[in-house]
Amino acid sequence: MKRREFITLLGGAAAAWPLAARAQQGERVRGIGWLTSQSADDPVYQTYLAAFAQGLQGLGWTVGRNVQLHYRWGAVNAELKRRYAAELVALAPDVILTTGDSNTGPLLQATRTVPIVFVSVPDPVGSGFVAKLARPGGNATGFTNFEFGMSAKWPELLKQIAPSLTRVAVLRDPGNPAGIGQLAAIQAVAPQLRLEASSVDVRSADEFEHGILEFAGLPNSGLIVLSQGLGQIHRKLIMTLAARHRLPAVYPYRNFVTEGGLISYGPNQLDEAPRAAGYVDRILRGEKPADLPVQAPVKYLTVLNLKTAKALGLDVPPTLLARADEVIE
Repeated sequence: MKRREFITLLGGAAAAWPLAARAQQGERVRGIGWLTSQSADDPVYQTYLAAFAQGLQGLGWTVGRNVQLHYRWGAVNAELKRRYAAELVALAPDVILTTGDSNTGPLLQATRTVPIVFVSVPDPVGSGFVAKLARPGGNATGFTNFEFGMSAKWPELLKQIAPSLTRVAVLRDPGNPAGIGQLAAIQAVAPQLRLEASSVDVRSADEFEHGILEFAGLPNSGLIVLSQGLGQIHRKLIMTLAARHRLPAVYPYRNFVTEGGLISYGPNQLDEAPRAAGYVDRILRGEKPADLPVQAPVKYLTVLNLKTAKALGLDVPPTLLARADEVIE
């Protein structure tokens, strides 16, 4: 879906929403900021935004009538993140929604008063965004996407589907603190699986390509992509290189696999959108982020692409097929 078509669709949906959800004459239009590293044209985030808007609709907020969204897309480097964070704060929104550690940090540097709802943050306490999960205590709250220990599932899945593997490259953005805990969990379990897990630091498309090419020359190798925004941004490049060099790879989210990746284990991101809308609604109605507990994912999904497995010459064990929540053929 192209950006113009998506915006038209969202606007048409808003026009069709029931009268009960529309603002009364003279009611103040509330402002919601949105800061993300993803492109406005990314279909995954178009779908996420639509689900978020639908969640707001069900709670009485009509985009373009009694609530206005202010976007800052494509914050792909530290300078842009800081600039966009300052721009959103200057708009004095009622609440700001943001994704990941690398965007939440600059927002909290820009304001300690504007309410912030974050999503896809693995360790908000360790990152200093909240004091406690149960009682955040400041102007931010939201939703975690991973508990570091579950990162050990990625090498386990990779070894199940490709038993001959002896080494894995862990693609990691060193500027994102969440990668430290995920890498540690992977390296802790790797020896038990007779795997050597090596961190490959990547900050750009060129570094992804160089890192994967360098590792592809080693026999019995595979890839693990951590749940960091940079991996989502460059997912097409990563999957293209993995297919070209016949590298089995495990990913953190379902959309990697629906777009051609081998296997994923992680939360359903679309489940997060209406929950985030619920927190935004509660803040717009007067509740404080300090009193809203940080929530964990409801469920983790294993998604498998049999077509990709066949192309890599892999025989999928029946136990893994039975365990998968979704199998793409």
